[in-house]
Amino acid sequence: MYIVSACLAGLCCRYDGKDNADENVKELVRQGRAIPVCPEQLGGLSTPRPPCEIVENRVMTENGVDFSESFLRGAEEALKLAKLAGAEKAILKARSPSCGIGKIYDGTFSRKLIDGDGLFAALLRKEGIKIKTE
Repeated sequence: MYIVSACLAGLCCRYDGKDNADENVKELVRQGRAIPVCPEQLGGLSTPRPPCEIVENRVMTENGVDFSESFLRGAEEALKLAKLAGAEKAILKARSPSCGIGKIYDGTFSRKLIDGDGLFAALLRKEGIKIKTE
C-alpha cells in the first residue's frame, strides 16, 4: 500500500487550487493500491492558500505569516492515515514544504532549492516508510 500526495492523484488541493496529476499515481489509486492525502488540508488550511516555504524551521508565507502549526498538525494526521492503511511506501510531491523529499525551497521565495525534507516527508522517513517523489 502506498500513501500519495493528493495533488499527484489529480485532486485540486495545491496552494493555488490546481493539481499536479501524475498518471502513474492516479493508476495506483484506481487499483486500490494507494491512498491520497493532502497534509495541508488535513491541517485545516484552505484551498487556495498563500504559498509557503520553510524558513528557519517554521512554515511561513512570503509576508511572514506563520502556518507552522497547521502544517505540523496536517503532517501528523496524514501519518495516522498512512499507518491505518498499512502504507510501506509513499510517493510525494517534490519541493513542497509538506511533501518535498531531499530538496525543498530555501525560504526566500526565489525558487532556489536547498537540501531538506518537508514536514510530512520527514515524519514518514522517521517512521521507516520508504519515500520518493513523483
